[in-house]
Amino acid sequence: MIQTKEPLPTFLAEPSKVGQEISVTGKWVPTKKGGLFRKSAESKEMLEEWEDIHMGAKNDAGVLSTEINHAVGEDAVLVHHVFKDPDALVHYFSTTATQHMGALIEVAKPELHLIRGVSIPEPARETIMAKNVPGMFGEYLFGYVKEDYKRPDPETAIQVTAKWTCKPGNENGLEELKYWWQRVGTEAHSLEAGLIRFEAYQVMGEDALIIHETFETNAELQYHLTKGTAEKYKKDIDKVAEPEAYFFRGPVSWTIRTYSKFMHLPATYSSQGSNFTQPGGSMSDGTIE
Repeated sequence: MIQTKEPLPTFLAEPSKVGQEISVTGKWVPTKKGGLFRKSAESKEMLEEWEDIHMGAKNDAGVLSTEINHAVGEDAVLVHHVFKDPDALVHYFSTTATQHMGALIEVAKPELHLIRGVSIPEPARETIMAKNVPGMFGEYLFGYVKEDYKRPDPETAIQVTAKWTCKPGNENGLEELKYWWQRVGTEAHSLEAGLIRFEAYQVMGEDALIIHETFETNAELQYHLTKGTAEKYKKDIDKVAEPEAYFFRGPVSWTIRTYSKFMHLPATYSSQGSNFTQPGGSMSDGTIE
């Protein structure tokens, strides 16, 4: 049995500055597949409907940022929203999301949504679950954000949000999973200068973690996967857990997409589509001067 308890280094133990903000990153797919070389009519209608939703979201003062990102190599959309606080999330899902839900579900269906925050109160969880969205709610455990939460360059930065679920039959699995991701964060802080954000969230009601990482460039992500902490600790993590989803947002290179397949990551990649950020940005995605 491994040692599953060790003190957090100072930089991982510092309280998050995210405050009451809540981030939602999720995937939608059309109800009908489009075939090997074409997109279905449902896919096009899904994108059009999400563009309408995007317009409503950007005009909502409680939505700090919103992205409608087109998936690479598949008919899908990765959506990402940052809400000012739980009340703002409830308001959005009770207004904009409700207004469009009927038309959206005619042509699309939601897959996994990863919801992150320092704390996610029950009303916010209930609001999302009421929409029949398969959401997993993660509350902050530990992490670091370099450069005083400054927003990275969206033209080059890669955002990675993933869920790891413990394998059944190991009563100590969650503590082991936390231990190994703590090792990743501890060593990456000094070893990987371009991994500028690393956060671990415990999924409520499950033996699982949500991991969120921000890489400044493709080169930094490639180093992480091939020579850095991912390469070093993935075999240890694989012994206790399985990746359920990996959402990549940003200009991920073909080389990295290919390599992540060899690592058996259930990945969805997306290029940036329609996007909007309130003046000043957010603590969740980064501040803008």
